[in-house]
Amino acid sequence: MISAAENEILTRVGPETPMGRMMRRYWLPVCAGTQLPEPDSAPLHTRVLGESFVVFRDTSGRAGVLDELCMHRRASLVLGRVEEGGIRCLYHGWKFSVDGDILETPNHCDERFRASLKAPAYPAREAGGMVWAYFGPKELEPPFQAYEFFGGPEENRLVFRVNTPANYLQLWEGGTDSSHVGILHCNLANPEWKGKPDFVPGADDYTSVALAVGDNAPLIDIENTPYGYHYAAKREGPALADGTSAHSVRVTAVIFPTCRIIPLAHYQFFVFEVPQSDERTSTYFVAHGPKPFDRAKMLGVLGLDKPRLWNEADCDYRVGPENRYGQDRAKMGEVWSGLGGLIPEDASIGASMEPIVERHKEVLVAADAAVARLRSRLLESVRRHEAGGEPFGLSIADYSKVRSLADTHIAAGGRWQDFLPHNLGPGPKQPARV
Repeated sequence: MISAAENEILTRVGPETPMGRMMRRYWLPVCAGTQLPEPDSAPLHTRVLGESFVVFRDTSGRAGVLDELCMHRRASLVLGRVEEGGIRCLYHGWKFSVDGDILETPNHCDERFRASLKAPAYPAREAGGMVWAYFGPKELEPPFQAYEFFGGPEENRLVFRVNTPANYLQLWEGGTDSSHVGILHCNLANPEWKGKPDFVPGADDYTSVALAVGDNAPLIDIENTPYGYHYAAKREGPALADGTSAHSVRVTAVIFPTCRIIPLAHYQFFVFEVPQSDERTSTYFVAHGPKPFDRAKMLGVLGLDKPRLWNEADCDYRVGPENRYGQDRAKMGEVWSGLGGLIPEDASIGASMEPIVERHKEVLVAADAAVARLRSRLLESVRRHEAGGEPFGLSIADYSKVRSLADTHIAAGGRWQDFLPHNLGPGPKQPARV
């Protein structure tokens, strides 16, 4: 259990907070690439870590991230014109490049003045179907991390953004809590739901999220890594062919500052919980595998096919006590939760906890071990950073071989780590930056 003071450190992300300072040291997703569909398309407002930004795609196709308010008279650049290589404020026509250069100041025709100033702009990259930005000190900019889903054909990758009214940590904790999978998601994941004799995904079932066995109280085995940790949820499974007792093991990698990799039978599912503020989160879901996805089918599996709750235009998940967090109790005979779909179930539960969970009031059990480890590792990373050191994983540039492991039967006591030889193990495999 953590204290109320530690919970404050974990959940507050503004610029003058320990967690906010640490998170600003990493590259973070700021929008899906599809939200800027073409050069000179409408600019996008986004919030990250308690601050507001404008994201735009210039005439050449480059993505830029600037402070939302114009440096001249503080009008919103979200209202601006994106044209001829920059974004122009409507108020007085000041125009800025993606790098913050002042291209035009129609009400002050002094070229030396323009050259002497720059708008607050942030390093931006586009990769893996998302726009990423770095908001920390410029002289401390870290390597840009590469993930597995950066490669391969675009049709083998799907990206979804969901903005949820909840603190980032309670959503991230849900993704590191294996014991809830067979309960909250039971009609999608638990082979024992309504007495199903066999729910193991078939080779052709590309969207299955099923567990291999119905054990809802897995043993949790955790190993720290340089970027956070990874853990195995061990469920009691059928004996091996030689009669040896076995576990069905599912391994999840947790990568700081916001990522986890959910292992599914035929592809990897990357999730990034990026705080908009203390009480709102932009979650980026990235499905990546060896063959193309059907976007409409995946929307249905994820539960994002309900326009009253979510749409791709603004990405907001519209739930609260006023609409019972999206629950339809009339459907609880066929959908155990009455919420329907993986994302509504996780997001609605997270939102139902109030915007920030009072963690000092919880009662934890052994199955919550990976959640407790997330908190302790985050606190350790923040304290290292506040003491002048580097937070976990900051200098690691290549995550392309870090993976999670879908349900795999291994002998009881067998080493699940041997199935994930590139997850970096319990210590750094490369020198840390000074």
